[in-house]
This record gives sequence, structure tokens and C-alpha cells, in this order.
Amino acid sequence: KKQFHIVLERILSEYNLSSEEKKILRNILRVILIVITVIALFVIISLVRHKVCSSKEKDLLTPLGELVEVNGHKMSVYTEGDGDKTLVFMSGGGTCSPILDFKSLYSLLSNDYKIVVVEKFGYGFSDVVDENRNIDTMLSETRMALDKAGIKGPYVLCPHSMSGLEALYWAQKYPEEVVAIVGLDMAVPDYYDEMNINIPIMKLGQYGAALGITRWIPSLAESDAIKSGTLSEKEKEIYRAVFYQKTATVTMINETKVVKQNANIVKENGIPQVPMLLFISDGSGGTGFTKEKWRSIPENYISGCDNAGYIELDCPHYVHDYKYDEISKEIRKFIQ
Repeated sequence: KKQFHIVLERILSEYNLSSEEKKILRNILRVILIVITVIALFVIISLVRHKVCSSKEKDLLTPLGELVEVNGHKMSVYTEGDGDKTLVFMSGGGTCSPILDFKSLYSLLSNDYKIVVVEKFGYGFSDVVDENRNIDTMLSETRMALDKAGIKGPYVLCPHSMSGLEALYWAQKYPEEVVAIVGLDMAVPDYYDEMNINIPIMKLGQYGAALGITRWIPSLAESDAIKSGTLSEKEKEIYRAVFYQKTATVTMINETKVVKQNANIVKENGIPQVPMLLFISDGSGGTGFTKEKWRSIPENYISGCDNAGYIELDCPHYVHDYKYDEISKEIRKFIQ
């Protein structure tokens, strides 16, 4: 405060102001000082609170799956069930807890199939890495994680949203490893011709999470899986704890920065000729597209595939958290 007054008087002395003008300027600068002080105090309190809460949540952050080493970092791989078909679930961009996000759906399938959820770097219980997220790197990491976990192909890939690009690229580069693709409102390259991606907003989310500001808005942690899925109360607690640690990580942001480039690579390689079944939402839940546009793009995309079909669902983008019962039945029919 003393320093503020010294600086204030120096500023005022440099200008030929009337006493009334000086009084007004002093009041304005005092208000600015108060606002800055309040913000600084809030940030400090928020950060301390975040550290305390994180310490209390430590037991909730025990990995649910196996941690395998991929390029010097730990990647989380979760498995459940057994069967002659292996379903690999791949999360959409920014989904903080893929293992729990998909649970409502895969829990209905694990009696008949081997279920695998690979959590990419920056997601779930995997390490956060500040590295290039080009599609070749991400696919290489996923395949390496499966190999390290002893999970052999071929696979039925079950991608949600952005990971649809990785699934399509997988089928393009290694068709012998992909039996089929089940798209859970998955992305296809043409979406990214028109999609607006706001990196500054993601950065704000990153800083908000790091400073614990997100904890002041509990509704942010209430994901579709929590609100509409079949998670237990303990699993919901785990999901929230993961959310406060893995929101808009630097890995997620790096992935988003190059997603249009990745989409162009997939587009240039053409449509993979593997069986596909796409579940398509009504476009609500943050896609930024109208219902008609959201549905027309993937439907047009698979029109060039000999063995592909789609099912339209009247629900938001995270279809597996809303229509898990219907989707599980359709997946069984498709695989059979």
C-alpha cells in the first residue's frame, strides 16, 4: 500500500492537474488497487484450497487399470472381461476420465467381449506430456501401450469424437489389425473443415484447473457419465477427482492445435474399407453444429464405404452415456 501511494504521487506530480482531477484519479487508482488485491487474494486462497483438496483426494487417484511404459512415460490401460473379440475404446478430446466415461456402455459388453480402454497421455491416469500430438505419434503410442499390456489384435475400435480420426488412420495404415470400427459419435475428417477451435478458451480452462478455480464451480465436474450414466457413488467421486487434475492439460491442448492437420492426413488417405457402424447424436452437447449438419457429414462420409451403416440417436454428443443399453445391443448384432 505504501509503495502504491509513492507511485501514485510520482504519477500525479508529472501532470499539471487540478486538485479535483487529482482527487478523481486517486479514487480510480485506489479502486484498481482494491480490485487487483481482491483478485490476488482469491487466486491465493483458491490455490491453497486446491492443494488441500488434492491431498485429500489422493486415495481416489489410484489407477484403475495397468500403467505401462511408453516412450519413457506411463500410460494407463484398463481391461475387463474376456472373449474372442477385443473392443478398444478410444476417448474424445478433453474427456478427463476415459475409463469411467465409457463404463456405462462397456459394462454391458464385458460378459461376451474383452474390453480395453487406452487412456492417451494427458488423460485419466496417464502421464501429462508436452509433446507433439501428430496422428502418427498418437497411434504409435496407443499400439505400443496395447503391446506392452499384452493385448493382441485384431481389434474392434470404438472411438468417441476426436479419436475417430485415429481409428480411421489405424484402419488405413494397419488394416490387418482392425476388424471393424464402431463410431460413438466419432469424428470424420470433414468435420474439421468447418469446426471452430478456440485455443485461448482451452488455455483459460488449463489455468483455471491449475489454480483450483474450477473447484468453485462444482457443476463443471458433473460430466454426462456422472449425470446420465450408471456409475456408482464411489466412481463418481473418482471421476470428479480426476477432473480436477486432468482438465485442459497441455497434452490435450497440443492435440487440439494439430487436429486439423491430422484430419487432412486422414482425408488424403481415403476411406478405409473396413466394416463400420456409426452411432450419430443429434449434435447437441457442444459440437457447435446444427442437428442436420452434424448428421449429414458422417453419413456422407461412409457412403463411400461398401460395408458401413449408421444409427441416429436422439441424444447429446456423449452417446455412450445416454443410450448405452441400445448401443450395446446394436454392437452385439453388428459384431455377430
